[in-house]
Amino acid sequence: MRNLAKVTIFIVCFLVAAAAVILLNLSAQSFAVTQIDFIGRVIFPTGSLFGGTEIGGLSGITYDADKQVYYAISDDRSTLAPARFYSLKINLQSGKLEKEQVAFTGVTTLLDENGKSFPELSLDPEGIAFTGNSVFVSSEGDVDRHISPFIKEFSLDGKLLKTLPIPELFLPDDKGTKGIRNNLAFESLTLTSDRKYLFTATENALVQDGGVASLESGSPCRILRYDAVSGNVEREFLYITEPLPAGANPAGKLTANGLVDLLAIDENRLLSLERAFSLETGTTIKLFEISLEKSDRIEGLESLKSPPGEVSPAQKRLLLNLETLKVPLDNIEGLTLGPVLGDGSIGLVLVSDNNFSPLQETQILGFKIKVQKTY
Repeated sequence: MRNLAKVTIFIVCFLVAAAAVILLNLSAQSFAVTQIDFIGRVIFPTGSLFGGTEIGGLSGITYDADKQVYYAISDDRSTLAPARFYSLKINLQSGKLEKEQVAFTGVTTLLDENGKSFPELSLDPEGIAFTGNSVFVSSEGDVDRHISPFIKEFSLDGKLLKTLPIPELFLPDDKGTKGIRNNLAFESLTLTSDRKYLFTATENALVQDGGVASLESGSPCRILRYDAVSGNVEREFLYITEPLPAGANPAGKLTANGLVDLLAIDENRLLSLERAFSLETGTTIKLFEISLEKSDRIEGLESLKSPPGEVSPAQKRLLLNLETLKVPLDNIEGLTLGPVLGDGSIGLVLVSDNNFSPLQETQILGFKIKVQKTY
């Protein structure tokens, strides 16, 4: 029996290592998604507790392949509990996602430069990306409270390691003529698997770049690509969201469409997640594959309203409109690749931010995707 146990452990470790190699090779070669299959949805009602905290506000998720653990950031602004991220086990290997296959296993408090939890309302954590031994976290800040956005690196036990610079163009001024819009900033965060490049983007346009999404047009967002080693912004690209869904009322208080997450395939190819909502149309979630290969660099442009010539944006290809799943959708805001599955497909996980509202719920959606190499 002991020998059998040793063999079993060896096989499991081998499969985990092989899956990691396959994912790394796919990223190095680049790939295109050819098929997406929905394999299940798990719900945690608002008010669910873990580790003395209320589970909720899950706005981003990332995967640690070595430990087979997911890390999900909560956008709680240190109001209900200190700013934090959760560790989860999500088992997709059966090809079906059910409640017993999802378990919260840990909660980690984010610590500031003084080694203390962040004060209430001092941040708005939204994105998370695993580096191999730490995580980057993005915060939208709070324009109304004059709190700047940030991207910081934390150890897996929550200690602050590094703060990345934010370009001046993104920082709001007192006149409201430049910078991010409130609650429309750095929702997204992703790292290439070779860990060379870190991506984030504004959810909608900077004030000086244009308007928010409307019925007639999308909003011009800026994608930032950081050199993950130096921590400096290396390039910027234009990304245009979809317009508001037909039937939405732009005059309504709860009407929006924005870029809520990115998932890097390589330095020029990503998946993008857009989330739209209005009282008239409900929630609309779309997943795109995007390419930056033919996109113009825009880091030298102070405004996109009157650029010197036409600016080529990221090219988009719709992969999935989640309405076709025919299941109730909540406020989906995060996505990550998971492990390679037994049939050679790759796991994909999406999570929702329930806004800690009793009218909403935390959703975890499972998919498996098939890909083909592009070079």
